[in-house]
Amino acid sequence: MSPFRLAADYLLYRARAFKLHGVHSPFIFSLYHHVLRHTGYFPAYSRVETLRNRLLKEKRTLQVTDLGAGSKNINFRKRRIKDIARTSAKPMKYGQLLFRLVNHFQPETIFELGTSLGITTAYLGEARRQAATYTFEGCPNIAGVARQNFKALGLKHITLIEGNLDDTLEKQLQQTARLDFVFFDGNHRYAPTMRYFKSCLTRHHEHSVFVLDDIYWSAEMKRAWKEIKQHPQVMQTVDLFFVGLVFFRSSQPKEHFTLSF
Repeated sequence: MSPFRLAADYLLYRARAFKLHGVHSPFIFSLYHHVLRHTGYFPAYSRVETLRNRLLKEKRTLQVTDLGAGSKNINFRKRRIKDIARTSAKPMKYGQLLFRLVNHFQPETIFELGTSLGITTAYLGEARRQAATYTFEGCPNIAGVARQNFKALGLKHITLIEGNLDDTLEKQLQQTARLDFVFFDGNHRYAPTMRYFKSCLTRHHEHSVFVLDDIYWSAEMKRAWKEIKQHPQVMQTVDLFFVGLVFFRSSQPKEHFTLSF
């Protein structure tokens, strides 16, 4: 999507977005006040950002295996680790939001679809070291660096699964009874996004939390986000522009919120 289209979408988002006083759902009100707008400090923030800063200076080059946008086509190219860290990792603001979400909901099983160098994974892992955390990465060389990063942070509970997500996700789901928290960052096209969402939906429950990355990144992602909001099993969504939150609380009315963040 062009920068101009993204900027226009952002202006529309800002015009629609509520602030705290405009939220009437008790669940969303509490989430907004205690999690989304929380400004306190957690020691894990410094540990992960120290890792990010180190990677942003890393000049080593990796042979990157690009599986394409949900396809079987494989492209190879060389990229510096510093460039991968700069362009592929979620910004600090959103990494720390994911930390707070996990810290708040205390999930037992976490899936992250798209590891990259593991910066965002580290935020998820730091927030809940007792959880079984599974992260999926298609490129073996990038996965190798991520594993080194997890080891450096002492995140022994994170399991990194290598391979094409079309294959590895289904295989791991067969071994997973239920999903408490899922971060979707493995693809930015409509068909694979919906495929992965529906696959994970088979293991969701009343209190599961799904987070989708870059919901305005392209026309395809906007279409996927719109369809997910309309899904009969989805009960509440929160549009934060760069990420979307999905909840399944059937005891509450189906509602969609656009909140300032």
